[in-house]
Parts: sequence; structure tokens; C-alpha cells
Amino acid sequence: MNAKIEYLDHLVNHLLAQNSPQEMEKALSDLLTASELDEVTKRLQIFEMLAAGVPQRQIATQLGVGIATVSRGSNVLKRRNKN
Repeated sequence: MNAKIEYLDHLVNHLLAQNSPQEMEKALSDLLTASELDEVTKRLQIFEMLAAGVPQRQIATQLGVGIATVSRGSNVLKRRNKN
């Protein structure tokens, strides 16, 4: 198994082993810097807002992210919907 995949599996299993929202929040806070955690939460918000039909430029402005970040989220959702 490739090392990247092995460590990704390890990360996923570590997160899945958390037994409560509080434990998950702590695990994420331990693993990520405050700015990394902020970026991850914004990406989730991007997915949710796109799914709700909010225009990309409005999302970028509201969340204070670049339009490229929102477009990337849009492309991910399009690929998911194809499958």
C-alpha cells in the first residue's frame, strides 16, 4: 500500500474512532491549526451553499474565499452527481 493511502486510512480510522461530537472536535483541533480548521469548515459550507443553489460569487463574498475555491467545490459536486 502506498504511504499516502496508508496514512489517509489511518486518519480516517482515527476520526471514526471518536465517540462524540466533542471528541471529534478535539481530535480535529489537535490535528489542525486554527486556520486549517477554519478552511475545512469553509469548504464544507461551500458544498452546502452550492447544493442549496447559492450563486458562486455570493458564496465567495459571504465566506471571504476566492472564487477558485468555490469553483473547485462546484466541480467536486458535479463529479459526485455524475456517479
